[in-house]
Amino acid sequence: MNSIIRNLFLLIAIAFLLKSCIIHDPKPEGCDVVTITVTEIAEGSSFDIVLKDSGSDYYYINRGLERGLTAEGLKEKILHKSVTLHLPKVGVIQTEHIAQLALNTNILYTEFSSVTPQRTN
Repeated sequence: MNSIIRNLFLLIAIAFLLKSCIIHDPKPEGCDVVTITVTEIAEGSSFDIVLKDSGSDYYYINRGLERGLTAEGLKEKILHKSVTLHLPKVGVIQTEHIAQLALNTNILYTEFSSVTPQRTN
């Protein structure tokens, strides 16, 4: 009986931890802002769009293809250019999830409810 309660507690703790890692409704103040030079753009798994920087880092727009973006459209606008990314933090850890993508002052993609992006196909 004691091991059942312990296993149940462990299962609940793991479920809570996994749920806390889900990024939903990100806010600008909960993000790290980074500037990268985009060297590659590709379609990823689950309809994601993946951006690679000039180093070894990859960032992704979750379900970007379902949100009206295309890899080809973004290549025309931002390939080999410097862009600003808002990356939500989970706790104190910066994610690779792109909550907002901007080229200069033009917001090309955002998940922030108070900001309207310019459409890029």
